Amino acid sequence: MSRPVNRQTFSHIIWRNCEQNYLVNPNFYIHLQDNYHVNVNILLLAQYLDQQLYTLTQQEWEILTEVVEQWEANVLQPYRRLRRIAKAYLDNDEYQKMLDVELIMERKSQYMLLHKLNLLNGKVVNTEVGDSSESANIQHYLGLFGLNKSIMAELT
Repeated sequence: MSRPVNRQTFSHIIWRNCEQNYLVNPNFYIHLQDNYHVNVNILLLAQYLDQQLYTLTQQEWEILTEVVEQWEANVLQPYRRLRRIAKAYLDNDEYQKMLDVELIMERKSQYMLLHKLNLLNGKVVNTEVGDSSESANIQHYLGLFGLNKSIMAELT
């Protein structure tokens, strides 16, 4: 079965770029996560894909969100809450170990997202024909929360 011409295969290297974006302003991402329930991995992925001029539809963003929804609701988020509560009772080394476990869980989410991304039919935006929106993916993803891209500018 042949793949569409615009289809692209993404590797785990995406997450290195996403991590660099995260490190620019981690408090911004945590704020969106804690106050709006935005999935940081998915938002970082949307930013990366916008930079690559690779666009997914609103429906494809819904699919990506659903891929990790159960895993994160049942495993990652409860663990994150526990880690935050435990912080007051742990020394630095113990707390760091909890952070390391949470990172393993985040990597699992990233793997699930990447696997599904490679099955979707996103498209490369043709900038020469004016088909481009520099933040279409961010708009599509934040739209799932009733937010728009202006929140990005307000919080950064």
